[in-house]
Amino acid sequence: MIYRKAVFKDVEAVHKLVNAYADKGLMLSRSRNVLYETLRDLLVAEHDGVIIGVGSLHLTWDELAEIRALAVAPHTIKSGIGRNIVETLVGEAKQLGVKTLFTLTYQPEFFAKLGFEEVSKDLLPHKVWKECINCAKFPNCDETAMMRKI
Repeated sequence: MIYRKAVFKDVEAVHKLVNAYADKGLMLSRSRNVLYETLRDLLVAEHDGVIIGVGSLHLTWDELAEIRALAVAPHTIKSGIGRNIVETLVGEAKQLGVKTLFTLTYQPEFFAKLGFEEVSKDLLPHKVWKECINCAKFPNCDETAMMRKI
């Protein structure tokens, strides 16, 4: 298993992986445009040349970043790939000087196991919501907000 920063050739595989879950209502969809614009944020898990996992570290404000777009291939669930992606992104966040991570998720149990705690969305700075305006669920977000100090 290789964990590495995404490159342009990964976008189609990431798009397919993320949007397969989005189609089931398990995460928010990501357009190709968004994936290209945030390519530097993406970390992929690759096995035998196939992308089987993805996650993103998105810097949002002073010492604050979001873990988002986390998905693993269905046949690899509970194999530790999601956990490894998150912990790799936590390490990257530490190197950048991030003090607080947050996520908006439909999978709070998973993130709780990784040290994230559920918080009120009101605790997140307004800067966080700038991208939410384009979401079909805005302003009625049904994701769970979670934070982790690092």
